Amino acid sequence: MNLIMKLRNQPSLIRAYTFLLISLLLGSLWGCDSGENQAETSQRRKGANAENSNTQKPAEQPTTEKIILFYGNSLTAGYGIEPSQAFPALIGAKLDSAGYQYKVVNAGLSGETTAGGRSRIGWVLRQPVSIFVLELGGNDGLRGIPLTATKQNLQAIIDTVKAKSPEAKIVIAGMQIPPNMGPEYTSRFRELYKELARENNLALIPFLLEGVGGIRRLNLPDGIHPTPEGHKVVAKNVWQVLEPLLEEEAEG
Repeated sequence: MNLIMKLRNQPSLIRAYTFLLISLLLGSLWGCDSGENQAETSQRRKGANAENSNTQKPAEQPTTEKIILFYGNSLTAGYGIEPSQAFPALIGAKLDSAGYQYKVVNAGLSGETTAGGRSRIGWVLRQPVSIFVLELGGNDGLRGIPLTATKQNLQAIIDTVKAKSPEAKIVIAGMQIPPNMGPEYTSRFRELYKELARENNLALIPFLLEGVGGIRRLNLPDGIHPTPEGHKVVAKNVWQVLEPLLEEEAEG
């Protein structure tokens, strides 16, 4: 209170204190501006250094790696087991041991139908593949989806692969379903894969789960998905069809 009374009686002191406050305020503002300018300058320098660094790096070369892409549902994805135990990974190990220089890509998705596969195929094929293994349709059959729709979807996937990777060899994995939908549906479902293979000149795995389907010890408790031991049998079924294609490519 005494200070305020003194200031009221001495205008010169008021002016001095006001000047001091204004000076401090301006100083703090300039300090902020200076800091911001320094930060901007630092960022510009970093950007320039990064640009110079990038220009000094050699241009990236397009990949020439050969790819085998497995495109399917939970059977391909390895539902209920480790990814390294699923048949695509086992095929990758066989390729390595046999001296084939291929990269295996597992594009399996649990629960996938042919309609779902059709909708995502363009996104999956972002780069060319050498061999495309198509394993879809089992979920369609279990749901009783009309076979005309299933075949149309599979054909659309095949057409997309041919368009995006004209040199790719396509393998289609045959599938069978329990007789729940009736004998006619079950029989026509099984023949659908043979028709697609014949009409498109594809390599056919007659039945992906040959030697596995219906064998309790080779399947998980659901009775549908193979155990790690079951996947070893599936890998053999796939390899029997895949190996001749690999030999053809090696000779070509």
